[in-house]
Amino acid sequence: MKHVAIIMDGNGRWAEAKRVPRLEGHRRGAEATRKATRSCIEHKIPYLTIYAFSAENWQRPEEEVRDLMGLLRHYLKNEIKELHENNIRLRVIGDRSKFDKDLNLQIEQAEAKTIANTGLNLQIALSYGGRQELEMAARKMAENGGKLEDYLYTAGMPDPDLLIRTGGELRISNFLLWQMAYTELYFTETLWPDFDAAVFDKAIEEFTRRVRRFGRR
Repeated sequence: MKHVAIIMDGNGRWAEAKRVPRLEGHRRGAEATRKATRSCIEHKIPYLTIYAFSAENWQRPEEEVRDLMGLLRHYLKNEIKELHENNIRLRVIGDRSKFDKDLNLQIEQAEAKTIANTGLNLQIALSYGGRQELEMAARKMAENGGKLEDYLYTAGMPDPDLLIRTGGELRISNFLLWQMAYTELYFTETLWPDFDAAVFDKAIEEFTRRVRRFGRR
């Protein structure tokens, strides 16, 4: 297996169940992201793409969006050193035009710091939408020629072998629509803040039992 994608769902419901602010659910979700990263390293999976903030998430209440952007700033400031020390390359995929200038600068600095790392490739999908990505790629292909996949945010990466979605929902929510043409899907009731190595291992175990035919038979 080369690439795992994760839709991290359930932070808000986790917070409601615990009777704590939604921001605490997002903070715990950030901790779960570290666990997923470690699991990929342990399983020697070279690519991990996590869906952190969708293009549609901009429609959430202003206060929640502001808190999420603050949490992202905190993550980039405090986690990049550890990512770099663990030989992890960080890339952010999605439409950055809606981010504040200082946040875009933080993203660019984080990517630049880790660009030469050769371990896990960690992609964080922010302000990302699969339909929007395809529209963008189609425009660029029409202007410059070539193949559509050359203009996707994930150009040069292998397509996901496995998608894990937490939180019990059974949909892909506009995530990596082109790239997941033959991806195996795994859904779990576990809310994202409760995600750990055991949940990851169970998904991997299920994946290994499946036969991937790619339409050949």
